[in-house]
Amino acid sequence: MNTILIVDDNPANLSVLSDALDQEGFEIWVAKSGKVALERVKYALPDLILLDIMMPEIDGYETCRQLKANPQTQNIPIIFMTALSDTANKVEGFQIGAVDYITKPFQQEEVISRVRLHLKLHELAENLKQKNTLLEENFAELSLAYKNLEQMQIKLIQSEQSSSVGQMISGIAHEINNPVNFIYGNLAHASEYTENILNLLRIYQEEYPIPTPRIQAELEAIDIDFLQHDLLKLINSMNIGAKRIHEIIKSTRIFSCIDEKVMKPSDIHEGIDSTLTVLNYRLKSKLEYPSIEVIKNYGQLPLVECYLGQINQVFMNILNNAIDALNYYNQQRSLEEIIQEPSQIKICTTVIDDNWIAIQFADNGSGMSEEVQAKIFEPFFTTKSAGKETGLGLSISYQIVVEKHNGNIYCKSTPGKGTEFTIKIPVQH
Repeated sequence: MNTILIVDDNPANLSVLSDALDQEGFEIWVAKSGKVALERVKYALPDLILLDIMMPEIDGYETCRQLKANPQTQNIPIIFMTALSDTANKVEGFQIGAVDYITKPFQQEEVISRVRLHLKLHELAENLKQKNTLLEENFAELSLAYKNLEQMQIKLIQSEQSSSVGQMISGIAHEINNPVNFIYGNLAHASEYTENILNLLRIYQEEYPIPTPRIQAELEAIDIDFLQHDLLKLINSMNIGAKRIHEIIKSTRIFSCIDEKVMKPSDIHEGIDSTLTVLNYRLKSKLEYPSIEVIKNYGQLPLVECYLGQINQVFMNILNNAIDALNYYNQQRSLEEIIQEPSQIKICTTVIDDNWIAIQFADNGSGMSEEVQAKIFEPFFTTKSAGKETGLGLSISYQIVVEKHNGNIYCKSTPGKGTEFTIKIPVQH
């Protein structure tokens, strides 16, 4: 049952309206002044108010203003009752919040029709408001669920990529390591044996300076002087090459330690160097791209508690982006411009205080706009063409640094002057 509050200082009007609306099944409350009406609504709220304008003490306009100023009563529909029919009075009433006017003397059918109409409109408005609120709540829940799903996808992709890359590199390094160790370990013996044989040959030449015709012919055929001179150089080159392969395998093993279960004190410089070793093929000059110079300015860093494999992944993502940016920039430049300002990546490490270090990667590429900078850590955002990049590298890097290491990662870029990434992580957790 809808409740209607009638506010009028005229007892006859109150009686007529009360009887008419009561017969239509409405619950009727009455107030003989605006002041009484304002007190009444403090205890119970009606569904609609019929409000007379011309009343002593507080007129209908002021009563309406106070009702609309109260958050508890501001949504109750108010219909003014008045003998005033000029436009100015009606406009004033609508401006302060009335929904309609009823002109005295009353026509009962008109009053009932208008009351029913505005009760229905109010009901529809309240239902719409509730549905909008529900929609907003559902939208917020969906947005949160989508964000959580997006983050879960990123973590799954990161975990899968990290595991796959780690297992692949670790497997390759393991398979190569055994034969390389065999070669590397035996080259020292091979060098020693070769020197012994060559020394013995020299003794033979000293003891028997005049060889037989058959030996002389063979000496000339193999050019024994060149062979003696070059053989040790050849073995030394093989030794250097095997040592380099051994260092690369060591670097790949350091880089691929993805599956650490706990943080360990780690050498950040060793992690950067291992990443550079893995990326060395991209830094060398090719037909379509010039070489990229890496300038390292390492500070005296302590061992840092971290998941080094994951931090290496951050280094890899940032360096890969820097290389891509420089290669793209070089395609826009002439050979003279490239020679005048060659491509560079500067890596700087510093101690901030007792428990924080900073790692900076700066390139001298084309830089980024503010719009791109604002989005680079967003999942699936990429400036590269479709199919070339997932847009997850920097988003994953952000999660690794911020969420897993309680650190910070920033980007500062100026179009035409390059880009700088700064990573700050605590030494201990």
